Amino acid sequence: MTTAADAKTHATGYAMVAIAASSWGLWPLILDRISRFGGLDSSLESLIVMIALTVGAAPIMLRDRVRVRAPLRAWIALVGLGVTDAMNVVLFFRAYQTTSVAIAVVTHYLAPLFVALAAPIFLNEKSKLRTYVTAFAGFCGLVILLHPWTADRKPSDLLGAAFGAASALFYASNVIVNKRLTPYFSGSELAFFHGLVSVPLLWYFVPAGAWAHTDAHALGWLLLGAIGPGAVAGLLFVWGLRRIQASRASTLTLLEPFVAVLTAAVFLHQEVTVATFIGGAIILASAAFVVSRN
Repeated sequence: MTTAADAKTHATGYAMVAIAASSWGLWPLILDRISRFGGLDSSLESLIVMIALTVGAAPIMLRDRVRVRAPLRAWIALVGLGVTDAMNVVLFFRAYQTTSVAIAVVTHYLAPLFVALAAPIFLNEKSKLRTYVTAFAGFCGLVILLHPWTADRKPSDLLGAAFGAASALFYASNVIVNKRLTPYFSGSELAFFHGLVSVPLLWYFVPAGAWAHTDAHALGWLLLGAIGPGAVAGLLFVWGLRRIQASRASTLTLLEPFVAVLTAAVFLHQEVTVATFIGGAIILASAAFVVSRN
């Protein structure tokens, strides 16, 4: 039986995840402003965002802690989380730089399908046939979205889609691991400790001379994104994930592609073709159906 306190906790979690996902959808606008000043390397963008999240979580972690001693396996999983999140972020930004917003963000949102498929294995959720059927439907939607058989499809679109899908795989693993670690770490602890792994790894991938060729205006826009859609949204997401089921959180993160594609169409004047609309609608509808029915 759900109590009033449980209902309030769930409502708070839904709100946190929804706000986080909606703010992530503003990244196309921020990255467009950065590109107007020469752009930045995706590894450098990822590094600054991760630094902001790690530094922002540090003071909060002092008060927001789980008073449970984490076993060694939890710490090992946390290290793995740092690696996979670094890959998720850098591939996500690379997708944005390689193809259109619509293709980048929708292929990235194969992640809810991956979460639904992995949840029975790693979160002991009951496996259902409709999950696999809908996952196949989502793949068909991806094929329609890319329509590689047409002459006007650029090679960069296929490469960008590959970056987006790879990012989705890492992002899905992050959701699963985050959920498994909630008994041992608070949201801010997860953000801080995994950042201690992600930041050095991302720093290693930053090309030599990238800092020297960074425009101050581009860096300013990136810092704005690193604080808002980066650090604040990241903390809201992990806090919200503690309060609701992983599948429900995945459903709400579908607000990101909605906001991103809408932002790109309204403010960046990017064309949304019929194939983009149909394929994207199939993918997002499939993901929403899978995770909402688990």
